Amino acid sequence: MTTAALSITQIENTHLVRCGHANWVLVEEGADLTLIDGGYPANGTDVERSIEQIGHQLGDVRAILVTHAHVDHIGGIADIVTRLQVPVLMDPLEVPHAKREYLQQLSPAKVPLLLWRRGAPKWLLDVIGAGALKGAELPRAQAFAAGGALDVPGRIVPIPTHGHTDGHSAYLVPEAGVIASGDALVTGHATSSVAGPQFLVCPFNHDRGATDQALDNIAAAPAGALFPGHGPVYEGSLAAAVEQARAGRTRMRP
Repeated sequence: MTTAALSITQIENTHLVRCGHANWVLVEEGADLTLIDGGYPANGTDVERSIEQIGHQLGDVRAILVTHAHVDHIGGIADIVTRLQVPVLMDPLEVPHAKREYLQQLSPAKVPLLLWRRGAPKWLLDVIGAGALKGAELPRAQAFAAGGALDVPGRIVPIPTHGHTDGHSAYLVPEAGVIASGDALVTGHATSSVAGPQFLVCPFNHDRGATDQALDNIAAAPAGALFPGHGPVYEGSLAAAVEQARAGRTRMRP
């Protein structure tokens, strides 16, 4: 079995972990950790390796936050929660999605809409190897409390970014001035030919219009860095990042 390479970028108490086609975020507060997302089903052991690489152990995780319940964000969590008794928190609207009472995810019928894109065929083979077809669910999913910082390591603040899924949420880490943006705003993807702040290509988004409107909340947040669900760290004005993403979408429209 080949061990996937990890790339970890740190800003203050917050770490962006990139592993293959998946990203997740680790937030420190003393000896304790909050994990945000967890990659594909095959990434459970990679999440644990990333925790060890920043000087912690799996047992230091005190809470898990979910941006949204797509398989490339909760697959590794589904493995981890079999070994940890910690809260698994998300936007109230995302809880039934995580429990698979319904599914808002790219269906096999829509895959042909992507295959013409450069990089998409290899991406598809890679993510199937990472367990994308196995699916994932989080029976212990819970809604986080509305309003203000959460009682988790890092005092993380949810930012509503509904659209990519009905209950998608980004998260502000105040100490680091970082937003973990999930798939509301990314900086790269194997199915995209451009780099920098951007939307995921349309077949991935449940509600295209709402995804666009949600970026106003990211642009207004008191942060200077973006830790996306896909792609590398972005540092700079988040208002400018949102403007760049919207300009890119406008140029791609027929």
